[in-house]
Amino acid sequence: MSEDDIYAEFAQQGVALERLEHPAVHTVEESAAIHQALPAAHTKNLFLKDKQGKFWLVTLPSDRRADLKAFALLLGAGKFSFAKPEDMERLLHVTPGSVTPLAAANAAGEVTVVFDAAFAEDQRIAVHPLRNTATIALSFGALEAWLRAKGVETKVIALP
Repeated sequence: MSEDDIYAEFAQQGVALERLEHPAVHTVEESAAIHQALPAAHTKNLFLKDKQGKFWLVTLPSDRRADLKAFALLLGAGKFSFAKPEDMERLLHVTPGSVTPLAAANAAGEVTVVFDAAFAEDQRIAVHPLRNTATIALSFGALEAWLRAKGVETKVIALP
C-alpha cells in the first residue's frame, strides 16, 4: 500500500485525520516540536524479530523506555532482536526511521502489531504515514480496526 492508498481508504471510511509535514526525523528526541504542533499520543515503533523468525512491530508511547527482554517474555516470543533493515524494507516497504503501524498492512500475516494499552485510553494516536517527513493523527480505534480489516494481527497489551 502507498501513502495515497492509505489516505484514500481512511477518507472512504470517514476516518478523520490531521497531517503535519515536517523535516525528516529519525528519533523520538528529534520529534519534540512535532509533539507540540500535533496534539495526540506520539509513538515509538520497534520492528523486532524473535528466535523463531517471527516479526513483530511494537508500538509504545514515545516517552517510554523499551525493555525488549520484558516484551519478549510477556508475548511468549523467546528473545527479541531488532529486525534487519532489509527485512523492514521487504515486509513493511519502509526504511529505518519511518517505521509505523500503518506499514503492517503491507505485511499482513507476516507481522504482529503490538500496541501498549496506554493508547486505548487516548483519543488520537500520532504515526508516520510510511515516511518520516510527515506525521498523522487519527483515532486509535480507527487505526486498530483498519489494521484488523487488512488482515493484520494486533494485540493491545499493558507493556512493562
